Amino acid sequence: MKRFTAILVVCVVLFLFVGLMPVHGEDKVYDSVVRLHVLANSDSEEDQALKLRVRDAVLEISAPLLENCSDRDEAETVLRAHLDELVAAAQQTVADAGHSETVTAEFDEEGYPERTYDSFCFPAGSYLSLRIRIGEGAGHNWWCCLFPPICRAAATVSARDAEDAFISVGLTPDQYKIITESDSGVYKVRFKILELFRR
Repeated sequence: MKRFTAILVVCVVLFLFVGLMPVHGEDKVYDSVVRLHVLANSDSEEDQALKLRVRDAVLEISAPLLENCSDRDEAETVLRAHLDELVAAAQQTVADAGHSETVTAEFDEEGYPERTYDSFCFPAGSYLSLRIRIGEGAGHNWWCCLFPPICRAAATVSARDAEDAFISVGLTPDQYKIITESDSGVYKVRFKILELFRR
């Protein structure tokens, strides 16, 4: 029993040590990206298909706008300046599909769950987000990374393109490694503590 207690104490101490160590760029991940969040009107098959068409319309306009942005602040400024254009394109897509739901958009810090893509993984946490709501916004939603502009229709991008995109907006190779290795226990602990601290 004493041995078990000693092992448990050692494990707790190591856990706290790893979790409380100064973070090495984890916060840079949160501060370097803009997420896109498209909420469908409902979970009907038709509304879910419409959600994807709206996503594609938004990406078609936003991708070239963000292509030469050097950081998240610049990307946010550009997106805010063109927000009416993005909403208009989304609304036109809804109308072209024979629907009458109203499309709204807003920028805000928004909590996201952990999300894994083909070549990298975003940890759970609070990110600057462009949220596009179709009608009631009560259906399943769709997320991706709007900036750096690596969103694709299927939300996939090659590992090389993803790394190049993130490094081009200020992440170091080591900081990018945080995204590609964020399923490790060490980073999970650090991101959780950082998320609580940021709140």
